Amino acid sequence: MSKEASYRPPYEITPSILTLVAEIAGAVGRFTALGDKSLTPKLRRENLLRSIQASLAIENNTLTLTEVTAVLNGRRVAGSAREIQEVKNAFAAYEALEGWSPTSTDELLAAHKLMMTGLMDDAGHFRSGSVGVFKGGQLVHMAPPAKRIPFLMGDLMAWLAETKEHPLVASSLFHYEFEFIHPFSDGNGRMGRLWQTVILKAWKPPLAYLPVETVIKENQSDYYAALAQADKEAKATIFIEFMLQSLLNALNADQVSDQVTDQVRSVIKALRKGPLRAADLMAALGLSHRPTFRKNYLDPALKSGWVERTEPDSPKSPTQKYRLTDFGREK
Repeated sequence: MSKEASYRPPYEITPSILTLVAEIAGAVGRFTALGDKSLTPKLRRENLLRSIQASLAIENNTLTLTEVTAVLNGRRVAGSAREIQEVKNAFAAYEALEGWSPTSTDELLAAHKLMMTGLMDDAGHFRSGSVGVFKGGQLVHMAPPAKRIPFLMGDLMAWLAETKEHPLVASSLFHYEFEFIHPFSDGNGRMGRLWQTVILKAWKPPLAYLPVETVIKENQSDYYAALAQADKEAKATIFIEFMLQSLLNALNADQVSDQVTDQVRSVIKALRKGPLRAADLMAALGLSHRPTFRKNYLDPALKSGWVERTEPDSPKSPTQKYRLTDFGREK
């Protein structure tokens, strides 16, 4: 029996963490029980695109889900050359993640090279200089010196390989420690989220297609606040709790989406002939109760990326209509 690594990242197991692990385990059981029946190749690709768009949006990439889909389908979009390259790289990285071992430093570096090629000069290599995290021009985190990176990452990988901690906790803890070390000169955020997925996939393979990045994007300020608070407390506990709650929310959202599929599909069907105003869409669906229409039909369709507003900058415009995205037209 191997001896557990001497390095142990600072954290505590709280009652909240235990409760979340139990709830997630139950949700994962329901998620994985569906197996290939729920994770069709088409759904896997849809979830993959949602993960990519959300993770890049957190890093200020402005491309929408529709535009990300268009890029990967070989169509032109109005985004910058860098944003388009980020999408292509992220797709290559997420497509390859099933073959990676979460405890391999060489494969972590290979993943970073895929993710950042053409975006930085030292893609696939640990940074050689100092790096800090700034918010509004103010330094909020100064990463360890570059010369310590190989040792810190070696300790972290050794801990991950030998820890007896639950994979849900271990993956969240790794995510925090990775962001604290900031081993690369760029791409640390997207790599931390990607590698947590790699760790979860090794535990339960279907979790490779759980778009947890979308939940993080929707709670982006809380994500950064949890990282900052963990830094302040010098332990990862609060970040572990945040990530576990995000995982649970992602699992629940995925299962709820199955329940509303028929309703969302009816919206997609009604919009196939062209854009409609909300009142006309309700009439086409035979609905008269606006709150029900918005909660069960329109909002899920918008959130999923299958439907978009014709005037996205003016949600309450009297001339607002709804139309299918490229993503929705493929449904």
